[in-house]
Amino acid sequence: MPQQQGSLPVYKSNALIEASYRLTPAEQRIMLVCISQVRRDQPITDEVLYSVSANDIIALTGSASHAVYDELAKAALRLKRREVWITERPNGEGTHKETLVTGWVQSIRYRKAEGKVELRFTKDMLPYLTQLTEQFTRYALGDVAKMTSAHAIRLYELLCQWRDSGERVVTIEWLRKAFQLSDKYPAIKDFKRWVVQPAVEQINEHSPFWVEWHQRKTGRRVSHFVFFFGEKADNKVSGVTDTRRKPKRTASPDQGNQGVLFGIPRHLIEQQARPGESYEDAALRLLKKKRNHVVEA
Repeated sequence: MPQQQGSLPVYKSNALIEASYRLTPAEQRIMLVCISQVRRDQPITDEVLYSVSANDIIALTGSASHAVYDELAKAALRLKRREVWITERPNGEGTHKETLVTGWVQSIRYRKAEGKVELRFTKDMLPYLTQLTEQFTRYALGDVAKMTSAHAIRLYELLCQWRDSGERVVTIEWLRKAFQLSDKYPAIKDFKRWVVQPAVEQINEHSPFWVEWHQRKTGRRVSHFVFFFGEKADNKVSGVTDTRRKPKRTASPDQGNQGVLFGIPRHLIEQQARPGESYEDAALRLLKKKRNHVVEA
């Protein structure tokens, strides 16, 4: 491909980002590579064919294992049976919420001799990949390429959707539904141990984001997870888990009235900064104060 595989952008409508579905990491990679090939500058029909090869996956993940070929074939066959539950119409059009249950792909062809999968998206899926206006999420394919947890990929997308705020609060019930966990991990300690914590660790290790998370109670029951996040200082995947790495500056005194720093709006930093305190120090102090408030809650 002319453009480096990992730098290819993935676009999804926010309704699809928040949809309820379950895909394995191998199935996710097939979908994301094909989604990155979707053109948004011309009309797209459900007859367009997209392809992904074992070599594409190897280049993306850095794995040279022969198992990639077998994994590609098995994942492709499973994809045909996968469902996705989407709430709301494409890009939020209409006044009433609706739930659409559809498949990801209408047909899949596996070319064993070439180690390649070819697929066509379903007609119902295309609006969530092509008819994008303001309500969409974008990230680079390489951001999630080395993640081995499907939950990490999903959580990363959910955080990217709120990239400018640096914080996302979700109910545990909603997150379980989005991940289609059904009856798995009914105990909150198991949900945190086997789903949330591994996902956060992989995002910290493999993506451009650092993430910290806390739980929030309603009464005596843990009801919400709160995720604080930002871009790592060097904006590169370092391969080292460091949830306290500072994000890069997204706003500064000479950048006008737009932007945030560490998830804190610039105007709040200016209002609450102490005499002689830098933008970074003020933002970090306010962020720490917010985190402490969440933990106490």
